[in-house]
Amino acid sequence: MPLASRLCLAPLVLAGLAAFSAPAFAGDVPSAQAPSPQAPAARTAQEKPKLILAISVDQFSADLFAQYREHYSHGLGRLLTGAVFPSGFQSHAATETCPGHSTLLTGVHPARTGIIANNWYVPGIGREDKQVYCAEDESNPQSTSDDPVVSPDHLKAPTLGDLMKQRNPAALNVAVSAKDRAVVMMSGHTADAAYWFKGKGFTSYADRKLSPAAQAENAALAQTVGAGSGDLPVPGWCGAVDRAMSLGTFSIGTYRFPLKAGDFKGFSVSPRMDAATTDMAVRLVDEMGLGKDDVTDVLSVSYSATDKVGHAFGTEGVEMCIQMAQLDQTIGTLLDALDARGIDYLVVLSADHGGIDAPERLREQGVPDAARLDPSLTGQALAQAVSQDTGITAKSGPLLYGAGSSGDIWLADGLSARERRKVIAALVARLKANPQIAAVFTADELKAAKIPSGNPQDWTMIERVAASYNPAHSGEVLMMTKRGVVPGTEPHPGYTATHGSPWDYDRRVPMLFWRRGMVTMEQPQPVETVDIAPTLAAQIGLVEPAGTWDGRCLDIDASEADSCSR
Repeated sequence: MPLASRLCLAPLVLAGLAAFSAPAFAGDVPSAQAPSPQAPAARTAQEKPKLILAISVDQFSADLFAQYREHYSHGLGRLLTGAVFPSGFQSHAATETCPGHSTLLTGVHPARTGIIANNWYVPGIGREDKQVYCAEDESNPQSTSDDPVVSPDHLKAPTLGDLMKQRNPAALNVAVSAKDRAVVMMSGHTADAAYWFKGKGFTSYADRKLSPAAQAENAALAQTVGAGSGDLPVPGWCGAVDRAMSLGTFSIGTYRFPLKAGDFKGFSVSPRMDAATTDMAVRLVDEMGLGKDDVTDVLSVSYSATDKVGHAFGTEGVEMCIQMAQLDQTIGTLLDALDARGIDYLVVLSADHGGIDAPERLREQGVPDAARLDPSLTGQALAQAVSQDTGITAKSGPLLYGAGSSGDIWLADGLSARERRKVIAALVARLKANPQIAAVFTADELKAAKIPSGNPQDWTMIERVAASYNPAHSGEVLMMTKRGVVPGTEPHPGYTATHGSPWDYDRRVPMLFWRRGMVTMEQPQPVETVDIAPTLAAQIGLVEPAGTWDGRCLDIDASEADSCSR
């Protein structure tokens, strides 16, 4: 997009900021047409990149990264030649998609972004289930918890893209993912283009028309899914994990992602979804002219298939091995496309959270304490037990909302102060007596707790929980299950494993930075995902007041120079 065209966006951008005060499919479909490859022009160490490419891989734990890094030879292989931080942390306890994505480009913890979970409860709200989605405008009468009107309203901190546009409205802020919440949390309130997958194609905010790039991508998607496809290839190095694991009525461990003709749902939960995300991103690069003038742009790309595969099949079967190979290829396709367009770009790659394998396979592999959630810890069971203990019931609906995993519990609306105190005391006692519970905290305890500084791996449990506690949205009691306890009482096809705990397998994620000409370095010390935004800001000369970030700038220059002091 020419600079003059960008400047005409300024009034809309400034209005959005005032609100704070917003490839080919595994060989099936050809990617957007690219110009002939050309090397980016020579640059000095002080030159700002023309494009920041922020990549999130949903559920990409540091454990998965370590397990497969020797096999990465394309996109992820290239990023391994940059600045590698293998022990990044989503420091908070609420290790879900929305909170994790909210930290990546805001530089602050969920306690400040306001995004404490994917969903939370508002017992006094009019809708029957009392549930609110992290990326919705629940005040819109068209919005429901099943089909929310997507909005960035709940995000209370500016993203890097928001701050870049505040400095220069000509900067472009673009995001694409299979998940709407990933797009919203990475782009913020001032996205020039925001696309996510819904139903049978990419869509955007309700008040925006699909651009020609999105229409072309959706047409390509229809052709691909309509034709169907066979199994995805299994690399030779996947042999050790290519074996069936019985979960009772079904098994996992050997699926190869065949695509039935017309099966959009199957497409969206396979590695092909990541390839479509790359293809959409490349089309937007061309359509909007990203990285083509002197104003630095930001393109956020969140890949969701690792999370989909992890939930459906766990992390230790051939399914995840196939996904890791496909992800490496898909990221390589995106980087190659930017190279072909002669764009000088800086990449950061991290994740919103990690994940854990199915407990049945964990036990088989030497984790005897791995288990599914005790049914007595579900919201319904706890509500019944506490009512029995106290003699208190809600005027309508359940006494409690939430529970069922590590996380928040809300009390029904309409209870007196005395009743609330009695219910909370009985609930805490019930939870502390359960052998699957590691810790229980009340809202009053968390309000008094401080978010710590220092190495995130050393944070106490209450400090981890405090980092994702926000009094406007969080529950009145928060329960943390023990290591190896997987939320969900029973597995079923499509959902066998998950995340959301305060433990290292869910908190620890890789952080990789790469730019052409960068000297390779590996720094194993613990860092945080809230360090990403200030690190990128330093690379483009964006200076913000003290207190803007919870994180710190990381020196990603392996030489004597300090990239944080440019």
